[in-house]
Amino acid sequence: MAHRLRPVELDFIESAPVRLVFTAEVRADPAAVYRALAEDVEGWPGWFTAITSARPTQDGGGREVRLRGGTRFRETIMSSEPGERYAYRIDETNAPGMRAMLEEWRLMPAGSGTRVRWTMAVDGTGPLCLLMRLAQPGVGRAFRDAVRNLDRRLTSTAG
Repeated sequence: MAHRLRPVELDFIESAPVRLVFTAEVRADPAAVYRALAEDVEGWPGWFTAITSARPTQDGGGREVRLRGGTRFRETIMSSEPGERYAYRIDETNAPGMRAMLEEWRLMPAGSGTRVRWTMAVDGTGPLCLLMRLAQPGVGRAFRDAVRNLDRRLTSTAG
């Protein structure tokens, strides 16, 4: 059912055939956002509603993620730089047509908060690449909603 994807390195984020890039700002500082991304993996479904479950694997070196609709990913953490960057490569998925995928979350100070930039880098069959490009507005909405939920979650626990 699941198939292995081509292993890519961090530079794939710049060279992928399809790159979806989204940015948003939150009131929480980069350290708090980083903790939510990298250290509270199981908390992702609480703010990113497209995700139904997430759990760390490989002693924190990987993740297993399930999305609404049944898509599953096994991932390897490629970069974990506290307060700055969190990136992971998808190694296995049940999504058809995918050949390689890497996602990167960049965190940059923005006043007392954080500018969050999420890049989804994908290689796949022609139909999958077209589908990803067509899905960009919906993926962007899901990202903005997720970041808004994360912001609420982080600022309500900060008090």
